[in-house]
Amino acid sequence: MAGRGGRGERGGARQHVLLLPEYLKDASKKMKSGLMFVKLVNPRLGEGALYLFNMCPQQLFEIKVFKEKHHSWFINQSVQSGGLLHLATPMDPLFLLLYYLKKADKEGKFQPLDQVVVDDMFPDCILLLKLPELEKLLQHVTDEKEIDKKKYYKYSKEKTLKWLEKKVNQTMAALKTNHINVGARVQSSAFFSSHQVSTDKEEDYICYAHGLISDYIPKEISDDLAKHLKLPESSASMPNPPSKKVKLSDEPVEAKEDYTKFNTKDLKTEKKNSKMTAAQKALAKVDKSGMKSIDSFFGVKTKKDVGKI
Repeated sequence: MAGRGGRGERGGARQHVLLLPEYLKDASKKMKSGLMFVKLVNPRLGEGALYLFNMCPQQLFEIKVFKEKHHSWFINQSVQSGGLLHLATPMDPLFLLLYYLKKADKEGKFQPLDQVVVDDMFPDCILLLKLPELEKLLQHVTDEKEIDKKKYYKYSKEKTLKWLEKKVNQTMAALKTNHINVGARVQSSAFFSSHQVSTDKEEDYICYAHGLISDYIPKEISDDLAKHLKLPESSASMPNPPSKKVKLSDEPVEAKEDYTKFNTKDLKTEKKNSKMTAAQKALAKVDKSGMKSIDSFFGVKTKKDVGKI
């Protein structure tokens, strides 16, 4: 479907191309009570991101944007530059709620949910409180108390890691079912069939699935999940060898090594002692008598060689 956005370059309404599930087609015709675009927090980065709410019934979709250079869309009788493709995919709203629960956990106390899910930067976050079976969802990641018929919640690390482990297992199953290559040969998978590239280990699937899930959770929880799954430390976390750093100061920088030992005399001696290739040895045996050097063809002409004009 094509939706209208801001004003185009020539003053016309700019349109965007959006791919969404077929069952949302009817809801898109009822914008007031159907689909609603909102800006909410990205639980991984803590920054704003575009989401889509289906209000009847309440359902959350994330919006992915694919952008390539020099692409345009032909929409009816108009051409829309930019060629952006928006894709709406269902998303578990508990990932967004988890962001606020983890943030509120710093206070270390039980709180009512309407005091946890509060964001001045993204006020539409209150829509999360209207999702169906909300209390049932929260049981996966929180501890709960009820006082005077009012419920209070607190982030539970133990429950959250168990819930995320199930998500990782579900993701692994989907990767295997769809024959997605996740191992070291994933870069060359385009040149092999799915049966040829089937050397992926179980550990590769776990690491890959953990990476996908980590795009929807804060880094601190992602690190806790990695420890819970007993994943090996990535090479990026390994300490790098010490490097020689130049101190920035007003004093002249002193050389750390004696570079005078690499003089021209040593280089000439090294060049003579270096081994010759087979081609160089064959060329050395050729009789060069009567041959001119190639430099003679590019020398400066004398006055005798220059004729009168």
